[in-house]
Amino acid sequence: MSDQISASHILIGHADARSGSADLSREDALAKIEGIKVEIEGGASFADQAVENSDCPSSAKGGDLGSFGPGAMVAEFDSAAFELEVDQISDVVETDFGFHLIHRTS
Repeated sequence: MSDQISASHILIGHADARSGSADLSREDALAKIEGIKVEIEGGASFADQAVENSDCPSSAKGGDLGSFGPGAMVAEFDSAAFELEVDQISDVVETDFGFHLIHRTS
């Protein structure tokens, strides 16, 4: 049995985050990602939301991060991703990079 999973994510950075967007305060970034989560819960495509909103280069691929094993990502992201069931979307996860939504794809 493989310990690898696949996931996509949406990252909203902010002025206080590492490599963050100076355009958003931490509070505005949190409000933005919470709004994106509401859109997804309402039926919007996770991949489309990633393309339109994510600050990560993976946005060009709909947020797809490919496969990775435990410890490949920062601790908070890693923990949240590995707790998800396939096709489940996380609550908002905060890391040094900003706020994420994670969609486990396999």
